[in-house]
Amino acid sequence: MGKRGGFPGGMGGFGGMNLNQLMKEAKKMQADMEKSQEELVSKEFEATAGGGAISVKVTGAKSLKEIKLQKEVVDPDDIEMLQDLIITCVNEALRKVDQEQANALGKYNIPGIM
Repeated sequence: MGKRGGFPGGMGGFGGMNLNQLMKEAKKMQADMEKSQEELVSKEFEATAGGGAISVKVTGAKSLKEIKLQKEVVDPDDIEMLQDLIITCVNEALRKVDQEQANALGKYNIPGIM
């Protein structure tokens, strides 16, 4: 009769890797993820709207750094258009940050992280 209980092959589920190797790999992955996150935070992302009439810069930490408006886009009789263009531009810059984050950290493919 065969053995009952326990793990088949001793440490099943780890693919033959011992626990120390697994911990080393986890620590290396954590360090790599932290480095990727630091690199992302130090980057700047720019977006434009209205054919370049508005441009914004945000950091990888999603902090608004700069807004530039061309004089032609400032129409006191159409403030709503200017507001919409600013919102569109800021959201596009933030979308770029999210995309870069997904590209940088998505390679780790750890459930619950992203």
